[in-house]
Amino acid sequence: MKISALLTSAGINIGLCVLFLSLYSVLRKQPANVRVYFGRRIAEENERLRGAFILERFVPSTGWIVKALQCTEEEILAAAGLDAVVFNRILVFSIRIFSLAALLCVFGILPLNYFGKDIKHVRIPSESLDIFTIGNVEVKSRWLWVHCVALYIVCGVACILLYIEYKHIARLRLLHLTSATPNPSHFTILVRGIPKTAKESCSDVVDNFFTKYHSSSYLFHQVVYKVGKVQKIMTGAQKAYTKFKHFTDETVDQGCRTITYRCCLCGTSSNSFKLLNTECEQNRGKTGNESSLKLDDEECTAAFVFFKTRYAALVASEILQTSNPMKWVANLAPEPEDVYWSNLWLPYKQLWIRHIVTLIGSIVFMFVFVIPVTFIQGLSQLELLQQRLPFLRGILKKKYMTQLVTGYLPSVILQIFLYMVAPIMMRFSTVELPTSHSERKRSACCKVLYFTVWNIFFVNVLSGTILSQLNVLSSPKDIPIQLARAVPGQATFFITYVLTSGWASLSSELMQLFGLIWNFIRKYVLRMREDTEFVPSFPYHTEVPKVLLFGLLGFTCSVLAPLILPFLLVYFFLGYVVYRNQLLNVYRTRYDTGGLYWPIAHNTVIFSLVLTQVICLGVFGLKESPVAAGFTIPLIILTLLFNQYCRNRLLPLFRTFPAQDLIDMDREDERSGRTDEIHHRLHSAYCQFPDTEDVPLEKIKIIGEDEEQGSSSGESTGKETREDPKRDLSHPTLKGLPVSRLRHAVKSITFLIRLQKRASRTGGGRS
Repeated sequence: MKISALLTSAGINIGLCVLFLSLYSVLRKQPANVRVYFGRRIAEENERLRGAFILERFVPSTGWIVKALQCTEEEILAAAGLDAVVFNRILVFSIRIFSLAALLCVFGILPLNYFGKDIKHVRIPSESLDIFTIGNVEVKSRWLWVHCVALYIVCGVACILLYIEYKHIARLRLLHLTSATPNPSHFTILVRGIPKTAKESCSDVVDNFFTKYHSSSYLFHQVVYKVGKVQKIMTGAQKAYTKFKHFTDETVDQGCRTITYRCCLCGTSSNSFKLLNTECEQNRGKTGNESSLKLDDEECTAAFVFFKTRYAALVASEILQTSNPMKWVANLAPEPEDVYWSNLWLPYKQLWIRHIVTLIGSIVFMFVFVIPVTFIQGLSQLELLQQRLPFLRGILKKKYMTQLVTGYLPSVILQIFLYMVAPIMMRFSTVELPTSHSERKRSACCKVLYFTVWNIFFVNVLSGTILSQLNVLSSPKDIPIQLARAVPGQATFFITYVLTSGWASLSSELMQLFGLIWNFIRKYVLRMREDTEFVPSFPYHTEVPKVLLFGLLGFTCSVLAPLILPFLLVYFFLGYVVYRNQLLNVYRTRYDTGGLYWPIAHNTVIFSLVLTQVICLGVFGLKESPVAAGFTIPLIILTLLFNQYCRNRLLPLFRTFPAQDLIDMDREDERSGRTDEIHHRLHSAYCQFPDTEDVPLEKIKIIGEDEEQGSSSGESTGKETREDPKRDLSHPTLKGLPVSRLRHAVKSITFLIRLQKRASRTGGGRS
């Protein structure tokens, strides 16, 4: 690929980024899109926003960038949780290390690569990108020691920054544990593989076991029931009818009429509540004391067991309960909002089978995806493409078509194929029987990470420059040499991939294209009411692997092809601003892993460093530089020793909770007298069917049509003078504008309209 093709790809992506950022700065100010771009804030505040015509709404601005940069880490932690802070620290680490690498390699190594051979150079736009890689350095060059020194500096600083971030996040995790309000999950364990007997119910078996073996700390338990969606709907309908049937004989709304809806299939009318009333009246005498659901027959071999102290729950979750490891399997329970109820009733003995099935399925899917990746790599090789498809020779002779096909099209096609990966991996993770939503998303994150590293890096490298010449699997010991030959040649594709999958994807993430389109269809096509409860959660399983993959590309190409580093820096700086804005305004945090994404990031960075060192070792061997190759081997050993130190020193803090902190928290609860209150809250913490809970109906007033009209007309003047906090006319992007005057003007207009309606109604009644 030539520089002109790279500039073509960069120009297209820069144009798209500028367009999307300008559109976003305008669209986010429109009241109709407030649910799309401020979903988290609206869900928390639950306020109604109205719009007035303000010129600033239609002018692009950069105020959102300033607000995103001014936000502190404490604000992100309070608004989006510890996982958001971890994701933000990954971006901060990437900015720091690649800023150093860019200064060191672009100004120190790039000139050495460009003038590595004594050849006649042409104009820069007509130069091939291979001129800027280490492949242009002569064999036995005396300047290869500069590459080795740069490799030592980059890897050493990366390890230091990695350790600092590891300690910082571990400290935040401990603070998150100790400073938070009493969490029910700290007192609760999830027990699976409960042996069932014909004489006793599952509840009795659990109670007898923990009363016998954990009598001093056992509090009570809650059995998980195997109840499907149909039974859940029936339970909700029955409880709703039980509540409302007491009011039908005493109070009647004279103004209400029977509401019927047309069925879109057959066109007939239906009245569900009337049918429910009829059915329930017919079966009123049959129910009695009999339970229609018979939940005792639907007990599962899983239960939540509650303990008096956090330390007792931790000990019960860590030890082996019986001599059979497949029975009475205990783990710390997830948070109540994080429980994945659909998987709890499945037998625990299926766990290892499902793990094997998902592992095989993931591997097969990874290898099947090699086919489109190999096809995409063929687009970057014009000679091979013209040989396979002769009818394209006339088209590919045009200069702009050559630049478009080689510089932009391959990465775009690959990005389109990658959209199907995350949903499939999420499905695989669901089959693995996770007990929490966060565990499922974290498992999908690992699968997507393995998939992208294999298909984006290794398959692209090997299929692009080696598979047409060598058989990779025939000589595994030569893989470092083969990677050394391939990576510099594929650096050009990785640069275009950063432009397309990095810059363009960030702008589309900021725009929220799918949410914007669905919001338009929902409001103006389907005419549906706004749903304040449905706010998406942050897609860690797609964004974390993407950031870590770009980090892998940065490390492997920093010494070999430094031209990629400026493009990566732009991506990380832009991602730092965009993701902070999205976490603060768009996404809603429903559950949190407590920073468990950081060990994934740490292991990926260590893998990237070791892979970079192995590739450089192969490159130095090909360039016949024994000194540089010899000094690279100790660097690999030191990196592995550093990783082992982190695993022993910091990783245990992410696997379990320290007993010292839990005991101190339990003693503090005893001194403050909060123990009984905490135990009382545990009874309602894990509710399997929250939608079917009894809702107290208080202060119910049933009025007729005439009374409603009278009250609305009589109280209209008073309502205009009161300030309702839920009816705020301000918009999150219009701070500092004369909102109070706009509110007063709108209220005055509303009051006049109501007076006009009342006058017309009065005039119509007299006539």
